[in-house]
Amino acid sequence: VQLQASGGGLVQAGGSLRLSCAASTRTFSSYGMGWFRQAPGKEREFVAAISWRDGSTYYADSVKGRFTISRDNAKNTVYLQMNGLKPEDTAVYYCAAPPKYSYYPYEYFYWGQGTQVTVSS
Repeated sequence: VQLQASGGGLVQAGGSLRLSCAASTRTFSSYGMGWFRQAPGKEREFVAAISWRDGSTYYADSVKGRFTISRDNAKNTVYLQMNGLKPEDTAVYYCAAPPKYSYYPYEYFYWGQGTQVTVSS
């Protein structure tokens, strides 16, 4: 499975961005999906995930209430809507997928190339 993330950019604090991640598989609906981020000098951290089975969603405490993960199985795409952005959200954002039919918590196996999000104060 190849993953292609897009939608990053520069935004002012309080603004919004929507990230997209397109997957190259015909069985996208069978994969859980997740978003991670890595800020300069910091370790990669979990942001959000969505289940393949029932659409259940999971969030890091730092983004709960501001970010929303969703998926469109017809378009083989997962999204991350980011509202109320803060300078501390600045990072490279990666989408990832575990093996097919995995149950949460996931062990991610497939990774996209990342998209830069920069939030100015």
